[in-house]
Amino acid sequence: MRRPLWTSLALAALAAACSAKPLPITAPPPPPPVSRAAPAPAPLAAPAPLGSGAISYGGEPTQGGWIRGTLPAGTTNATLDGEPVPFDRDLAFFAAFDRDAGPVAKLVALRSDGSTVERDIAVSPRDWEIERVNIARLPGGPTADFMKIRQPELDRIAAARALQTDAQGWRQHFIWPVKARISGRFGSQRIYRGGEAGAYHSGMDLAGGAGTTFVAPADGVVILAAETPFSLEGNLLMIDHGNGLNSAFLHCSEILVKQGDHVKQGQPIGKIGMTGRATGPHLHWSLKWQSARLDPLLFTGPMQ
Repeated sequence: MRRPLWTSLALAALAAACSAKPLPITAPPPPPPVSRAAPAPAPLAAPAPLGSGAISYGGEPTQGGWIRGTLPAGTTNATLDGEPVPFDRDLAFFAAFDRDAGPVAKLVALRSDGSTVERDIAVSPRDWEIERVNIARLPGGPTADFMKIRQPELDRIAAARALQTDAQGWRQHFIWPVKARISGRFGSQRIYRGGEAGAYHSGMDLAGGAGTTFVAPADGVVILAAETPFSLEGNLLMIDHGNGLNSAFLHCSEILVKQGDHVKQGQPIGKIGMTGRATGPHLHWSLKWQSARLDPLLFTGPMQ
């Protein structure tokens, strides 16, 4: 018996569908690798609403890391392990943890009614890059003649860090001041024969070419722009990002801003050099909050 035309067409379509090869599915490219020692910045927790009696925060609560959040309503004073925590009128605050911070930090907010709100913050440890060398550490320290030169420089750095500005860069996600090979990581340290530890590396070294322009990683106010090279740092540039957080840029060949300038994130501020104690052209970028030294990688995330 002869099938109707519509039946033949339907059967042909069904056969074609069954025999057709499925379209290939392309998997999305894998995400870039993240350093075990320095994860990408975590998203912030939602701040507590004004009027709340809680401490809310998010960020990177790890050694060399930071947090940002909101203090309880009525807060008049705040501390982190006894260190003052500055905060703005909206009760937003920034605080951070030194490279050698212990496993728990206590954040305390004192309120106008005399009550306190406390929160224990777990600070995770880091796996630092440690180099063990079979040589003895050289004895001795800086000479008296050297300290006659060095002490005034240290005093200028301390005075700059003591300045309070209206900078709001601490609220931003930081960007890299320059895209270049990382030649020295924060926290790396050398252990000499006998177990004696040298000083750890206090910043991030970016091996850009001499004369390469670098930019402000976040908004800020210039608090130091050396007119003449410092003995170790060379042409030193320092920027306050507000609430106790500041950046220092060492070994500049040229500084493009002057003290007191307000700079915006991404604005050119200097050029890479090898002034001061440097064996080659690079930018040493360090971050500090109060007395705590911080890892820039926890502010920017891995370089793309």
